[in-house]
Amino acid sequence: MAEQQTLSVGGVEIAPGTQHSIDLPIAELYTGAPVTMPVRVLRGKRDGPVLFVSAAIHGDELNGVEIIRRVLRMPGLKRLRGTVIAVPIVNVHGFLRQSRYMPDRRDLNRSFPGSETGSVAARTAHVFLKEIVEKADFGIDLHTGAIHRPNLPQIRANLKDKPTLELAEAFAAPLVLDSPPADGTLRDLATSNGVPVLLYESGEALRFDEVAIRIGVAGVTRVLRHLGMLPATGKAAAKPTLQAASSQWLRAPQSGILRSLVKLGAMVEAGQAVAMVADPFGDGEVAIGAPTRGVVIGRLNLPVVHEGDAVCHLAKLPGDASAMAEQIVDYRSDYDGEPPAMNPEPPIA
Repeated sequence: MAEQQTLSVGGVEIAPGTQHSIDLPIAELYTGAPVTMPVRVLRGKRDGPVLFVSAAIHGDELNGVEIIRRVLRMPGLKRLRGTVIAVPIVNVHGFLRQSRYMPDRRDLNRSFPGSETGSVAARTAHVFLKEIVEKADFGIDLHTGAIHRPNLPQIRANLKDKPTLELAEAFAAPLVLDSPPADGTLRDLATSNGVPVLLYESGEALRFDEVAIRIGVAGVTRVLRHLGMLPATGKAAAKPTLQAASSQWLRAPQSGILRSLVKLGAMVEAGQAVAMVADPFGDGEVAIGAPTRGVVIGRLNLPVVHEGDAVCHLAKLPGDASAMAEQIVDYRSDYDGEPPAMNPEPPIA
């Protein structure tokens, strides 16, 4: 869908060939000081799709903030066709407190579509719906894993929807997980509004991961090219993306000290031990076995667990996926070299 000649965000009119930084009013602090959501809108001189890219809908998930910063600095955006609406910090309250949640203890990504007269979370969701989602044709929402639980770089999307599948393949993360959106999420809201959205998961909360960031920047760039918003290049295509139809968390069978035996991206076979749990003396040791063959897409880094704690997230593999799964083990090597020429950023140490 091509954008209309007039585009207004937060009451600001953005003309073709211009860009604006906009502060969307969200709420007030206890002191009465205003809280605003920062937005940057870039419009190319020529019409094209409107793509929003958002991050930190959970306030402690930071990789996406850096991904958006780097995307906005790309020289190639001077040739942009259409519009990019960049929202690096959706959950400003949580970001300031280094917390996943809103001050009302709600998960913002379970609060959509929100309400103009509801709680802080509901009001924030409502503003995002009216000012961002309803003005976009496509979206990319950037996430990380939770504290102490890093995720393999992956796209989560409804692969039964053809436009969404095409976006996911264009992003070319190491793995794509077929994942219908949960009720109340941004993806669920956007889908119901006819806006295909990708959810990029990579790394863990409160940490920058240089490789996860580079994969994210490259993926957003490829989506922009796929949508015709940036010129195509003659570079070789990205490696094919491994698709998984479902996943499950493996949990600790008892409390104790955890020793993980597999890395993110590792392919495991049914029955293979992925971790061991024992008491501090090593007595009563129990193995946690994979119930099926799959790829490790998330894991717990904390070496102490209670019975029932999520330890290893396994994406189930189709029977013919072994060859592609093996390439995921070395996914970091593709991005550990020099920064890409299009976005020459010094790596984060």
